[in-house]
Amino acid sequence: MDLLNTLVDKGLRRESPTREEALAVLATSDDDLLDVVAAAGKVRRHWFGRRVKLNYLVNLKSGLCPEDCSYCSQRLGSKAEILKYTWLKPDQASAAAAAGVSGGAKRVCLVASGRGPTDRDVHRVSDTIKAIKEQNEDVEVCACLGLLSDGQAERLREAGADAYNHNLNTSEATYGDITTTHTYADRVDTVNKAHAAGLSACSGLIAGMGESDEDLVDVVFSLRELDPDSVPVNFLIPMEGTPLAKEWHLTPQRCLRILAMTRFVCPDVEVRIAGGREVHLRTMQPLALHLANSIFLGDYLTSEGQAGHTDLEMIADAGFEVEGAGEVTLPEHRASARGGGCGSHADADGCGSHADADGTGAGGCGSHAGGGVCAPASASTPAPARPAEEPRTDLVAVRRRGAGTDLAPNA
Repeated sequence: MDLLNTLVDKGLRRESPTREEALAVLATSDDDLLDVVAAAGKVRRHWFGRRVKLNYLVNLKSGLCPEDCSYCSQRLGSKAEILKYTWLKPDQASAAAAAGVSGGAKRVCLVASGRGPTDRDVHRVSDTIKAIKEQNEDVEVCACLGLLSDGQAERLREAGADAYNHNLNTSEATYGDITTTHTYADRVDTVNKAHAAGLSACSGLIAGMGESDEDLVDVVFSLRELDPDSVPVNFLIPMEGTPLAKEWHLTPQRCLRILAMTRFVCPDVEVRIAGGREVHLRTMQPLALHLANSIFLGDYLTSEGQAGHTDLEMIADAGFEVEGAGEVTLPEHRASARGGGCGSHADADGCGSHADADGTGAGGCGSHAGGGVCAPASASTPAPARPAEEPRTDLVAVRRRGAGTDLAPNA
């Protein structure tokens, strides 16, 4: 296809595709899907080789959020039967993070529900960051605490944070349809604050909320303009008890097209498969590794993910390798612009310094406060075959282990 050859050429030159080309990727047929994956895979391998970066989520404070994000199981008025607890103590959070690091995670994402942190919250999270860094000097720490006030990003960076996550989630035109308690502009402002403070900005989207192809292209182009170092792509899991509980729009094929489009628009950026990959990509998850160079290990914020050892087996079986702690994630041109780049720890500036700075949240984390939603770690008996279009509610399980519980985490 001439379209794919053009997109590969542009991706290797870091040139942006046109909106029409991005829309055309989403409109490709199932017959052309493997060609799309192969083309985007060339761009992914050019900038990131066959490395897969592992990230690990720690939910510092779960539930009871005053915001009304429709996708989120922690939202105001949510009836989802999730874990609810107040702030973990620094030693508790550090112990949870250690489980992810021992499982191979290079980045730990510290997430807390809420509109945004108070100064006291920033102090609390700063203590947690320091505790994690004392145990694991080389681990990257990304904070995802909601909307930032002036000076808070700087304080997090001084405490040792490497990155800040705040997702745009959807297009500016439709943002008011999913959230009314803050604005799209608020989210952009937080990403810009993170950039300006020298943090590596992480910002992404949530697909599957009923948006159009145009909305998906709009938000990805907006992310390119904000220039985050990492773009997490979440796939909505419609959790019972939330307004979007009946919204099941995704197929494995559509998820792959969305990831491919994101790679073409953001060729040299860390593209992360975040919440929902187990539910919507299912057995096609290995194909997605040809498009994205980063995933979350184990469980998510309020839902269970694939078993950690299964993630590692999947990466190896697909012919990829886990990115080591001493390897620099970003391509050289981006890493040098960030003072060494996330993962290098080459100088005192750490990662993410952005001379002309960026908001989403999954650079670390999946959707802020809503978190990923995922599949049970195991099943005692195989599920019977079912029509592909039938909602896979059987693959959604509320997290009951790890942070906030007495049970061992999944890492």
